Amino acid sequence: MTQYFIPTKPSEAEFTEKRSTFIGHVFPVETEEQARAHIDEMKKRYHDARHNCWCYLIKDGPVRYSDDGEPQGTAGQPMLGVFQKEGVTNVCCVVTRYFGGVLLGAGGLVRAYTRSAKDALDAAGVSAVRRWVAMEVPCAYGRLEEVRREVLRFGGVEEKVDYGAQVALSVLIPEKDAQRFAEHLLDVCAGTVKALEVGEVFRAAPLNRE
Repeated sequence: MTQYFIPTKPSEAEFTEKRSTFIGHVFPVETEEQARAHIDEMKKRYHDARHNCWCYLIKDGPVRYSDDGEPQGTAGQPMLGVFQKEGVTNVCCVVTRYFGGVLLGAGGLVRAYTRSAKDALDAAGVSAVRRWVAMEVPCAYGRLEEVRREVLRFGGVEEKVDYGAQVALSVLIPEKDAQRFAEHLLDVCAGTVKALEVGEVFRAAPLNRE
């Protein structure tokens, strides 16, 4: 199955622009009904705000957005564009604006709603839903940081670390890169570190996208 990307967790991000306060929320969702429920929840929570603009994208499903009273094309669509650019789906975003009395203009609104959606996505983090190969990597303490760097280099995710006579890392490596990762690790560590395959999983795992 082809991989896809989703928000890791619900999030909130806030900033002020020319006395207007923008509060962005991101929610992982799997259905349109879940997205609508989050939108209704935010509208009730921020019922006294001037605008509660929103968008959502469902994998293999509907894509919707609303400017909620802002000038057409200045809020919902720019918010939607953030997730399309990042390749993130199964997401609902609501940006609440408390108007501060100063008009931002169309360009200012686009920038503000784009920033709010992006800040909320950054706070949520991004997870890849894909097939992973689970591996155990025993190594000496002195090799730990080197192995961690190689895991990240191959797009992998560290699940846990067990500390004993030596260190044992439990990691997930993208299926297509698993064999190459094991061979490379053996090479760069001069044969002293061997990655042991323990199974396969298909699920979401957080990415390091720095």
